[in-house]
Amino acid sequence: MVRTRCYRGGVLVDEDFALARVSDLVGEPGSLVWVDLCGPEAAAGLVQVASELGLHSLAVEDATSGRQRPKFSRFEGHDFLTAYAVSLDNRTGTLTTRQVSAFVTPTALVTVRTDDGFPLETLLARWDENSELTRLGVGALLHGLLDVIVDGHFEAVGVLDDDIEALEDLLFDDRPRDRDVQRRSFELRKSLVRLRRVVLPMREVVNTAMRRDIGLVPPELAPYFQDVYDHVLRAAEWTESLRDLVATIVETNLTIQGNRLNVITKKVTSWAAIIAVPTAITGFYGQNLPYPGFARESGFVTSTLLIVLISGGLFWMFRRRDWL
Repeated sequence: MVRTRCYRGGVLVDEDFALARVSDLVGEPGSLVWVDLCGPEAAAGLVQVASELGLHSLAVEDATSGRQRPKFSRFEGHDFLTAYAVSLDNRTGTLTTRQVSAFVTPTALVTVRTDDGFPLETLLARWDENSELTRLGVGALLHGLLDVIVDGHFEAVGVLDDDIEALEDLLFDDRPRDRDVQRRSFELRKSLVRLRRVVLPMREVVNTAMRRDIGLVPPELAPYFQDVYDHVLRAAEWTESLRDLVATIVETNLTIQGNRLNVITKKVTSWAAIIAVPTAITGFYGQNLPYPGFARESGFVTSTLLIVLISGGLFWMFRRRDWL
């Protein structure tokens, strides 16, 4: 799927035009062109756009190959960046990443997406609502793209934080749910590792785009890019803290299991000691030898009293020591 737009003075003047017109529109004074390539048609469309705008072959290869690290690279005549939009399944805690590549020329922004999972309509609405920024040039389009991507990272971290709080409640539930805690901890830790891989490099991406020698960010846009950079730092720090928190939960769960095992061991040992008393006394009185009370009613009364008193005394002592 191919989407195109042309802005002049921050106002949308044309859209969904053919790729063959891109080179003509970028040459018109005051024009700002956006091209979006998505899905199976992206590779063929990118070849055509590359010939229209003179995009470097290495950047084109990176945009279509996938599995690239988030980065910002400079080429003659244009810049190239790769970032990842994320979405989180609240039920399973599974994190999905989608590569978004962008070619930035002085008068055009070309985005390449692997699928339609990226919230494109949110990006377009943000550009339309901020026409006073769009008139500042291609840097405004890039800001909108980075802002939507980083907001997605921030939202995913917030959802993971809520899931970890729920996991803490599950950890200290009155009814032990060790298997659920272990499975959920593994799922959240896996998602945090994947999120960390795409969030941490964004500091370098945004920081490089803000450099004055690159010339993408005019002074009017600098505060907006700084705001995106602050969000990137917060998302990165938040991700690191949650990763440590999940590791702590796993260790705490193991500690609780060990403590619970100790309690069970004390209870079993205590009951074994109590049961050993009647076993020992009945075994003594079961001998086929004469002894005090042998074959008499007094012997039965004595053995019964010993069993009750000694077992009751052990039970009271173990309860006092919180073993039962």
